Amino acid sequence: MSEHHHHHDVSGKNLFITIVLNIIITLSQIVGGIFSGSLALLSDAMHNFSDVLALLIAYVANRLAAKENTKAKTFGYKRAEIIAALFNASVLIGIAIFLIIEAFHKFYHPEVINSIWVIGLGLLSIVLNAASVLLIKDDAHSNMNIKAAYLHLLTDVMTSVAVVLGGVLMYFYQIFWIDPLISFLIALYLIWASFDLVKESSAILMQFTPKGIDIDEIVKFIMQEKEIANVHHLHIWKLDDHRIHLEAHLDFNEDVTLSESNKVIDTLEKILHDTFGIEHTTFQCEYNREDDKSLIV
Repeated sequence: MSEHHHHHDVSGKNLFITIVLNIIITLSQIVGGIFSGSLALLSDAMHNFSDVLALLIAYVANRLAAKENTKAKTFGYKRAEIIAALFNASVLIGIAIFLIIEAFHKFYHPEVINSIWVIGLGLLSIVLNAASVLLIKDDAHSNMNIKAAYLHLLTDVMTSVAVVLGGVLMYFYQIFWIDPLISFLIALYLIWASFDLVKESSAILMQFTPKGIDIDEIVKFIMQEKEIANVHHLHIWKLDDHRIHLEAHLDFNEDVTLSESNKVIDTLEKILHDTFGIEHTTFQCEYNREDDKSLIV
């Protein structure tokens, strides 16, 4: 089995376990939030419910991305995980805005809350979410889709800690306004944690030049080949988390044979792969062709 498929199998199995754990957390916190009257607990339940959806989407996208390419889908479903990452991060921001509105309403109209429910269910959420985080931690480093799910779970651990601390303050000091305050802080953190992921996934879908890639540097390396007179129509983009693609037109100084142009292309492909991590290149070789010679067209 290839390393690529092994990665998808590991991610899929661990994602499925985290889905089950988060369903348990969500149901218990909804019940607890209703009985206790705690907005912070219901906020955490809503956040966990978004995790269930996020993990389900991540799981499906993970399976789709593993599918083989076909004639009808020459790139396969490589971007399924990027779309899932964008969707999940956007949902988190939407939930955060809703929580901020609810927190302001509850702050001005505080209610007595049964803090025992809040503390107990907050602790349960910490344990189960921490287990979920550990399950997918390794895959989150190299996969944007898993990273989005990982961020959901990591924020859950921290928000549950805040919920428990709030429950303790309410239990001992009857400071019930702390409940909407915690909900507000959870929401701000959700926006902060999700914003970069929205930007990163959007950049891939819009086919922007990958972060860290200097086009001028690439042109400099290409122009070091004495056979090349000009490079134009240059495009660089990411297919998914890892695969960087490049295409360009190359003007040759002389009317070289195909075999001679192949040698130049082989050299360029190795340089671009080793220096910039570009995995796939498409070069259109030209000589005395009248077209737009602009680098970016």
